[in-house]
Amino acid sequence: MTTIQIRIDERTKRDSAKILEAVGLDLSAAIKVYLKQIVISKGIPFPIVTSNGLTVQEEAEILKASKEAKQGKNLSPAFKTAKAAIAYLHANK
Repeated sequence: MTTIQIRIDERTKRDSAKILEAVGLDLSAAIKVYLKQIVISKGIPFPIVTSNGLTVQEEAEILKASKEAKQGKNLSPAFKTAKAAIAYLHANK
């Protein structure tokens, strides 16, 4: 056996301990589960997300699309009715 020592802010520790307690785990057990899952999956066993709940790639794509839209690039045609928009979407699957 070996020991791992980490530094984490008090709020993150407190908030995560409370959530883990609700599912029947303590911090040490949860970290052991996490490390075993890294080995099993040969990588991080879940997507890394930003504070917006998006992956870094998804967030970058949205920011790129937003920039292009402001520049008038890659825009869908304007529709006068929802029915017209739905028909366009079905035709361009």
